[in-house]
Amino acid sequence: MSLTEQSEVIATAPAASKGPTVILTGDRPTGPLHLGHFVGSLRNRVAYQHEYQQFIMLADAQALTDNMDDTGKVHRNVVEVALDYLAVGIDPAKSTILIQSQIPELAELTFYYLNMVTVARLERNPTVKTEIALRGFERDIPAGFLTYPASQAADISAFKASLVPVGEDQIPMIEQTNEIVRRFNRIANKDILVECKALVPEIGRLPGTDGKAKMSKSLGNTINLGATAAEITAAVKKVYTDPLHLRVEDPGHLEGNVAFIYLDAFDPEKDKLAEMKAHYVRGGLGDSIVKKRLEVVLQELLAPIRARREELAQDKGYIMQMLKEGTMRAREVAAQTADEVKAALGLSYF
Repeated sequence: MSLTEQSEVIATAPAASKGPTVILTGDRPTGPLHLGHFVGSLRNRVAYQHEYQQFIMLADAQALTDNMDDTGKVHRNVVEVALDYLAVGIDPAKSTILIQSQIPELAELTFYYLNMVTVARLERNPTVKTEIALRGFERDIPAGFLTYPASQAADISAFKASLVPVGEDQIPMIEQTNEIVRRFNRIANKDILVECKALVPEIGRLPGTDGKAKMSKSLGNTINLGATAAEITAAVKKVYTDPLHLRVEDPGHLEGNVAFIYLDAFDPEKDKLAEMKAHYVRGGLGDSIVKKRLEVVLQELLAPIRARREELAQDKGYIMQMLKEGTMRAREVAAQTADEVKAALGLSYF
């Protein structure tokens, strides 16, 4: 599959009433991006930039909600994630790449929106509840983390995005954003903010190389976009397959087989892949052959990305200038929305 091939169904996307449809997407810069990010969002962003007005946010301020003990990690990875963006083909002339913390209007909007949602409603948000449990916060929840739905509503509404690419687990966040948007518009007595729709990818999440639910830097089961050829080889050798496939002649199982999940996501030769699957299921095909094909596919996919990334990394000044220019463009848009919001709330005095 090419970088520009979409893997999401967007037939239900709302038509823009004025100007191009706006998409807001982004990442928390807590580490380099990996294949999970690529299949779930990055390659779609490359396609979207040719059709929509796309804002891509480096959500460094949001990343601090559970990384205040290591702020340097967030700061360092702003550039690393930006490198990944450019390496996969995101064009800063077509997509506006911005740094969240450098747009104070986002924090200002968050402050206003917090008056439109209760603590109980925030705690009921399924996505927030799940993330709190994963991090073991119990009742020691950082206030910034708990109020993230209001912050996300600010991010989305500041750019009047009507489409937000998310995984299924993030749909409750989009629903709460729209609750806030509708309540504000009722207060304003006119439609200032725009409701949005979740854009869910067909392949929303890749399991980790070890078969765990998802790729995670903390679990060490990722393949980074900048992985070397040797690192790819080592990772593929560890890829989880079918634990019941003990002998080559035994019938194999595809369900939960990470090697085939990855091939489904990345192998461009679908007909040959279908033949390989059929052979594996009836027996007579060893896991080593499957992994050999997977390694070829991943090496071909990541080699040009790695080369481009290494080239770009030689000029960090260019990366920072690109981020500055994108952030300045984005701030103009966010400031206009903030002015409209304040005016509707009667907070424009001068």
